[in-house]
Amino acid sequence: MINFIRRYIRYIIFVFSIVIVSVLGIVFYDNNNKSSIVSEKKLSSNENVKKEETKKEDKSKEKTVYVDVKGAVNSPGVYELNSDKRVIDAINLAGGLQGEADTININLSLKVKDEMYIMVYTKTEIYNYKKNNETSSITCASVECICPDKDNDACIKKDNKNEKESKAAEDSKTKSNSKVSLNNASKEELMTLNGIGESKANAIINYRNENGKFSNIEDIKKVSGIGEALFNKIKDNLTL
Repeated sequence: MINFIRRYIRYIIFVFSIVIVSVLGIVFYDNNNKSSIVSEKKLSSNENVKKEETKKEDKSKEKTVYVDVKGAVNSPGVYELNSDKRVIDAINLAGGLQGEADTININLSLKVKDEMYIMVYTKTEIYNYKKNNETSSITCASVECICPDKDNDACIKKDNKNEKESKAAEDSKTKSNSKVSLNNASKEELMTLNGIGESKANAIINYRNENGKFSNIEDIKKVSGIGEALFNKIKDNLTL
């Protein structure tokens, strides 16, 4: 046996080498094939994602809206445009601004929406409104910015917080400047006086019913609970 191995050792080594190389080749091919399949799957997945994103973008771009552009533009009317467009794009579709147009109160960068109403005013209209305004105006971001038409969707609006604060300040000012009749005011009207709550308002009415009308505003000090300090606080808002 030993003699046989010695005699054919070269052939045995050669055969063994071929077997090892074949096994390694099979393993390498199998791993490489698996990697290729995984790569193809990833590529296919990425392509699908890109296709879906492209479809979404195309769908968004294809969505259109109708807006009504009026006022100081060259061709007022209803226009169709993509939903990703801005007010300035709608105005340009309407032939652009006229020479007398004033966009101080228009948000040109605002995105358009379906059934949007865009009114562009002239400088004269803005001036006359500011000069002759007898109704409550819509004040905008700028001190000079006003909007005669509250339904104008393109008009720059104050935020709700500022509007509420402004209204509260106006109500407070109106309340402080108004006169309340001691002889004719209702309980609710008496309660608008600073420091007069429901109980004091009822006390004033009871005093008035029992003793007749007040002869002068100082007589309110005869009502229980109303002293000199409170009288001095509200006397400027009292009348008979």
